[in-house]
Amino acid sequence: MPHYGFNLQWMYHYVQGKLPAEPDHKALNWIAKQGFNFIRIPTNYWFWTRDWQYTNPDETIIEYIDRYIAACRDYGLHVSLNLHRAPGYCINGNDLERHNLWQDAEAQDGFVWLWEYFAQRYQGIPAGELSFDLLNEPPNIDQYGLTRRNHAAIMRRTVAAIRAVDPQRAIVIDGLGGGHLAMPELADLGVTHSGRGYQPMAVSHYQASWWDGHEGLAEPTYPVTWYNHYWDRAGLVEFYQPWRDVQARNVAIHIGEFGCYNRTPNDVALRWFRDLLSVYQEFGWGFGLWEFEGAFGIINHGRPHARYDVVDGYSVDRDLLDLLLAARLPEAPEGIQ
Repeated sequence: MPHYGFNLQWMYHYVQGKLPAEPDHKALNWIAKQGFNFIRIPTNYWFWTRDWQYTNPDETIIEYIDRYIAACRDYGLHVSLNLHRAPGYCINGNDLERHNLWQDAEAQDGFVWLWEYFAQRYQGIPAGELSFDLLNEPPNIDQYGLTRRNHAAIMRRTVAAIRAVDPQRAIVIDGLGGGHLAMPELADLGVTHSGRGYQPMAVSHYQASWWDGHEGLAEPTYPVTWYNHYWDRAGLVEFYQPWRDVQARNVAIHIGEFGCYNRTPNDVALRWFRDLLSVYQEFGWGFGLWEFEGAFGIINHGRPHARYDVVDGYSVDRDLLDLLLAARLPEAPEGIQ
């Protein structure tokens, strides 16, 4: 059955001297009660690493991850453990890294070592309950020295290292270009390929200050023409064709992140969500909304004119929840999807 759920940011925003969050049992209980089955946990290695010593983790911090995995399993939720900030790369603030994942052996060795470490630590947890999402949103081709060839080499090396420890571990790799570009060169690797659901960015990231393209955008409409592409349901299907081509090679596809910032008009956001989710349903793809609670989430997102209901103690976007629930498939092939 495909995996449907949310990204939870328990170990995502690093502040020096501040510990990660503990598992949120109220949120997990709510998510499971609604019938979702997937939690993606983006982590930041800065929480457990000091002075770029990648192979000397602070075990007291890693124990938070132990608790995250245990808590999700208690509620019957599959855990996708992700490196959002990894040795040598992060899509946010990459200039703060000392090394470069595609150019420096220090970062590459640290990256592989870290996933070997997790493979050893969590060996024995069934693949249906835990997957490793190796690197959040690699950059564009030729950005930071990434090429399809050297990126594929790092992913292959890391997957081989994990499988040498734990052959049954489920593994996920994110698309290039911030997760949007399919990777046919890795279709033979036997892992899930994770895409993104943020296009068109003019709809999903309207007034998002951290995105360079937000400046000067008119208030979004949908359907919309953006960068010479007409974005409606057919336009979304066209955008995902390279992913469908990979899927046709017996590769599982999952949308690890999607969502819409709360500055987009609610009627526009809902029309876009409806088309996007119907495409995922047609293709048999699972998904993880970014985020559970917050400006991109389903809880307290603050988008004007949204219709809120109180559901088991949370103020929930009723229309978005209904769309998410309706997009789930009752049955699908086994595996991480």
